[in-house]
Amino acid sequence: MVSNSVTAQVGSVYDDSELMTGEAVGLDLRPTSFVLRAAGAIIDFLASLVVFLLVIFAISTPFFQSFLDEASGAAVSIAALVFCIVVIPTAVETATQGKSLGRLAVGARIVRDDGGSIGFRHAFIRALTGVLEIFSTLGGIAAMVALLNGRSKRLGDLLAGTYSQNERVSRLSTSVFGVPTPLVAWATTADVARMPDGLARRVAQFLSQASKLTPDARDRLARRLATEASRYVSPVPPENAELFLAAVAAIRRDREYLALQLERQRLERLEPVLTGLPHRFPDRA
Repeated sequence: MVSNSVTAQVGSVYDDSELMTGEAVGLDLRPTSFVLRAAGAIIDFLASLVVFLLVIFAISTPFFQSFLDEASGAAVSIAALVFCIVVIPTAVETATQGKSLGRLAVGARIVRDDGGSIGFRHAFIRALTGVLEIFSTLGGIAAMVALLNGRSKRLGDLLAGTYSQNERVSRLSTSVFGVPTPLVAWATTADVARMPDGLARRVAQFLSQASKLTPDARDRLARRLATEASRYVSPVPPENAELFLAAVAAIRRDREYLALQLERQRLERLEPVLTGLPHRFPDRA
């Protein structure tokens, strides 16, 4: 009961537009802005136009004109147009899982609303709808719908259940804090046992989001988590619950890091024995 309450309270600090996992962790999947989407669409439009003009130029040469009459030439031109604005975008998005020439330039990728890779169905719906909203109206409908949507979705994205994800967002560096000053002396003799992964995850989640909580919710959650964590700590200091949690998290982090360093040193000492050849065995490499 406490676990569900804590998870619900901590999860409430995330924005509703974020993709939430079952552990109430918000995945940082940021949509591409309208300006970047427009720039990528212009590049894709120009690329399609160049391909179409090349095809028209090819069928206009004397070699093709010798066996194409006027009706056949018109049919080939229409087929070339459909090929350039529907077939090629569908094939490219399906093969690259949401990429295109314009999106490579702006650092975007089309993904499903749940963050997964798109398939043929999504790419085909987007390409088919693009004939109306991009090519028929020179992007007017797409721009109007994207401006009214929080994720800058165009009509094709709304029908296909997709959106453009920005893949060039700089990663935010999280601050690393040590043991709070009032508990430094206590930390030198404290015995902190291994906590369950679920509890450790909720403690880390609370500490990273505590500043966004209301004072009452922050204090209530801190006391509940401190009560659970105190079962794995001896002695328990008579300090503020949030300071206690911060100290426990810092101690566990430092000790796990030290354990990893010791393991790496042991492996480095054993490497000559593990990878070396037996005595006087020739190296035929």
